[in-house]
Amino acid sequence: MSARSVIAIALLITAMIPMGCGSAAPSLKRDNMVGLYGKGSVQLRLQARVHHTGPERTTVYYKLNTRDLLYKSDGSGGPFRCAVRIAYESYADQGSKLLLDSASTLIQDKSTDTDEDRELIGSMDLRRNEQRTFVIRVTARDLNRDVSNSVMVLVERDDAGSRQYFLPTDTINGLPLFDDHLLPWQAISVRSETFAGRVLFGTHHPVKPDLPAPAFAAVETKREDPAPDSTFTLAVGADGLFNFGPARSGIYHLRPDTSSDKGFTLFVLTESYPYVGSGADMLKPLRYITSLQEFDRLSKSPNLRQAIERFWQDAAGDRERAREAIRIYYSRVENANRHFSSLVEGWRTDRGLVHIIFGTPTTIYKSELSESWIYGEENNLMSLTFTFVKRTSAFSENDLVLERDPATKGAWYRNVESWRNGRVYQN
Repeated sequence: MSARSVIAIALLITAMIPMGCGSAAPSLKRDNMVGLYGKGSVQLRLQARVHHTGPERTTVYYKLNTRDLLYKSDGSGGPFRCAVRIAYESYADQGSKLLLDSASTLIQDKSTDTDEDRELIGSMDLRRNEQRTFVIRVTARDLNRDVSNSVMVLVERDDAGSRQYFLPTDTINGLPLFDDHLLPWQAISVRSETFAGRVLFGTHHPVKPDLPAPAFAAVETKREDPAPDSTFTLAVGADGLFNFGPARSGIYHLRPDTSSDKGFTLFVLTESYPYVGSGADMLKPLRYITSLQEFDRLSKSPNLRQAIERFWQDAAGDRERAREAIRIYYSRVENANRHFSSLVEGWRTDRGLVHIIFGTPTTIYKSELSESWIYGEENNLMSLTFTFVKRTSAFSENDLVLERDPATKGAWYRNVESWRNGRVYQN
């Protein structure tokens, strides 16, 4: 992050004004959660995470981007200003209709350049009246143009040691990071006030480069966390900070107590995550729509990027359609990385697979243990439904496994063939 981001967080903290209080009014129904993964109010990007700084105190951090906000002038020739309401609502679980608590704050930022691209990072204290796990919905609303977006966050209430007692931060400015997935050799600092002065026990777990099977395949879907291949220790400073700089890819799991699996996990992925940057990045996801022979032939091309562009142009029939197909396909890859990454990059997960081939569904129903993606009208015989079930993992709460269904075979091949003809467009 740049120095401008540091200025941004200072502005947010001084501008925050509590606007809400607890309530017991029913609010949440079985909502269509499709906006969580890039449909609906996607022009307002929002990220959020929680951090337990002690047994009774939790902070909610959120991040916005200035390019998503409308900055207005008051006509006096002064700086442009934005106004954003940030709110959270607490519920007992994902499907509950009973609102347990709520609070909000008003963010006011100013800038002389409406095209400036900064990250606005701020925080709110979260009330924890009940000693149990619950769910919060964090919502950002741009008041200047009445656009909003929401994210759901599970607040874990267990013995000290879970991932939310750790907060990765930038080594330069100390601002929180909103992704536990790192690039090789990326150095970070981690805040863990609860374990100040303690020693953490770490394990490294290699990850296989396997790809998920098609949605219709009759394969064993049960997966286990990979076994460790090495161990190490990390000392937490008296200030509750420790530095981390991975030397190789894989999964790093840190625990305060070796008698429990509870701990904090960092995932070290490929060089270009979450973006598609090189020819190699473009090649790997193509395996979903190519035969093994085609894929091998492409991978052996002396000019990989040129060969991939030729593949798309041959599929689409002309350069403009090929360019549009490339844009959509790899934007889905990047979107999958942002939303579905768990033990591996998001595009290599079951949800990433379905998202790339079929796009954003019409409807998403989400609970703490599963997600249902519906393409088409709900309860219509012609619609298509994919169900993903959360896998128990010591490393991630974001690893969901597709319940594969042979009935999806026809739809799968139709969509793959559409891609191969350059005829698939964004939903």
